[in-house]
Amino acid sequence: MDINYKVSFKIFGSILCVLSASMLLPLIVGLIYKDYASSLAFAYTLVPSSILGLLLIKLTSVKSNKLKMRDGAFIVSVSWILCGLIGAIPFVITGSIPNFISAFFETCSGFSTTGATVIPDVEIIPKAVLFWRSFTHWLGGMGILVFTIALLPAIGVDGQQVAAAEVPGLSLSKIVPKLSDTARYLYLLYTALTLVETGLLMFGGMTFFDAICHSFSTLGTGGFGNYNDSIAHFNSLYIDIIITLFMMIAGMNFNLFFIAYRNGISTFFKDAEWRFYILIIGFTSILMSIILYVSGTYNFIISSIRYVLFQNVSILTTTGFSTADYMLWPVFCQVLLFILFFIGGSSSSTSGGPKVIRILVILKMIKKSIMVRLHPTVIAQIRVNNQILSGEILSNIANFFFAFLGLGMFGAFIVSFDGYDFITSLSASFSCLSNVGPGLNAIGPSSNCSIFSHTSHLTLSILMIAGRLEIFTLLMLLRKKFWKPFR
Repeated sequence: MDINYKVSFKIFGSILCVLSASMLLPLIVGLIYKDYASSLAFAYTLVPSSILGLLLIKLTSVKSNKLKMRDGAFIVSVSWILCGLIGAIPFVITGSIPNFISAFFETCSGFSTTGATVIPDVEIIPKAVLFWRSFTHWLGGMGILVFTIALLPAIGVDGQQVAAAEVPGLSLSKIVPKLSDTARYLYLLYTALTLVETGLLMFGGMTFFDAICHSFSTLGTGGFGNYNDSIAHFNSLYIDIIITLFMMIAGMNFNLFFIAYRNGISTFFKDAEWRFYILIIGFTSILMSIILYVSGTYNFIISSIRYVLFQNVSILTTTGFSTADYMLWPVFCQVLLFILFFIGGSSSSTSGGPKVIRILVILKMIKKSIMVRLHPTVIAQIRVNNQILSGEILSNIANFFFAFLGLGMFGAFIVSFDGYDFITSLSASFSCLSNVGPGLNAIGPSSNCSIFSHTSHLTLSILMIAGRLEIFTLLMLLRKKFWKPFR
């Protein structure tokens, strides 16, 4: 059976319409701030893309609306690339990023919630463009396709395979019988959290514009900000606490919130991944705080805790905000932060990265291997939340890590041709693949990715999308057999 191109193009049309409708918001922001040139840039983009989207929906006749996993992989991969291409156009038209490849990098960074940027001075960028940068995080954090899935029944398409292929956003395990209803409930929770954070940040002294933009970036675990020195610009303990709290929430399994609503707050404490997630944050924060205090980096232990906790949560949840230049911290702390690149947030969260649950399972696999060597006759099973994990699941997790490490090293190899040091190239590749944003050395929190060539920008853009789609969804398209009909 071949790919169902007709249904695919119908869904592409829906995504173009959703993307075009999303651009109405930055267009309005431009009008509010009397930046008519920026508003026109978004109008020039959304009008033709919405017309094309409507044409694809209306003119594509569909005999069968059933989708296979291969269709889902094709639709999701192409959709993310399409969003990156269309979303880049306003950057180019406004002159914020004149080169299209660099603009594509910025947009992929936005939708994949990576937060790496090629803009040296974001404070001179028009307000409408700043809003669009942060809003791409919000759209990509939940997954723009999750929103589209809520609309698919209107065009007679089942979104189950699309949801299955877009693994890394909020996993649509059905919390209500209909998948489209599940998508709507998730976006309702997502929106409510965004509004609450916006209000709390305004209470701390932020303007409404700064508060809403930073809420988009926080809940989407992206990291784009409105100032060159990120959250450090505000120099506010209150703002640091609020953003840290909501980064932690965004890095949790969102499905737990619905289960906790039904079964009580103990749901969180019973979940093995949530406990491990909190343990990672607590252990690394205490350890690094002590090191920074003893080394004299900060004169007060409270200051160490403040900056370390924020930075650890930011990196672990792959948000990428910063309140301090961690390149000035002891190397031990930098190494720990780099290790967090390889963990990420919880499953079914808006965070990128390999995910806490995979790390937990890998550790259990190591423990099992040691036990079997000590006691060859023992029958050891790996359990998570009292459920025995099958050999297939364990194999998939191991395969993911091999693919993750291989793709990250390949990306570092390509980036290395730009001539920067090994740590810069390696951290750039894995930072983008893990959707973290900032890296080490030349791309630390006080720097950006404008130093790289267009070839590297394109490579890192693909890594960001691959990481967001958990690698295999995009890699499937590289096989010849994927494009051949099944016999």
